[in-house]
Amino acid sequence: MEDERIIDLYFERNESAIAETANKYDGYCRSIAMNILQNTQDSEECVNDTYISAWNTIPPKRPNRLQTYLGKLTRNRSLKMLEKRGALKRGGSQTALVLEELGECIPAAGNEFEESEISELLNTFLNSLSTDARNIFILRYWHMYSGKEIAKHCKTNESKINVTLFRTRQKLKAFLEREGITI
Repeated sequence: MEDERIIDLYFERNESAIAETANKYDGYCRSIAMNILQNTQDSEECVNDTYISAWNTIPPKRPNRLQTYLGKLTRNRSLKMLEKRGALKRGGSQTALVLEELGECIPAAGNEFEESEISELLNTFLNSLSTDARNIFILRYWHMYSGKEIAKHCKTNESKINVTLFRTRQKLKAFLEREGITI
């Protein structure tokens, strides 16, 4: 079923919207949750919470891209669950490592800069990257893939991925500093 029709089902308050969403995007949402949580049961719970959240937020929201919207909901729910479990503080997880890497470039939440301002600048930065660098960045910092998983996905070696990520983080930090945002 097309995304527009699924969104229309939400607006009609038709419960089949959830079933159609799960039918089309369950694997995608589970992949995001598993990359963050590394736990099947917790991932399943987050994905189910994503569907409930979609039901509660559509309407009034009408997402431009349903897949992206669901991905964001899943990611946020998964990160909250990880934080609740205390796993982010303990470190050692792929997610903690990813967030630590980004923390070298992007100010922490609650900083003087608005989240929307940083988000807009991040989109501008990502649009300035080559397609390969942008895809690698998104796979690492949005989907939270390991370097090995990204290398497999991009059909290259892990060393190249790690160098690309390092250089991209350096470029991001310099870009944000030029825009007046420092950590």
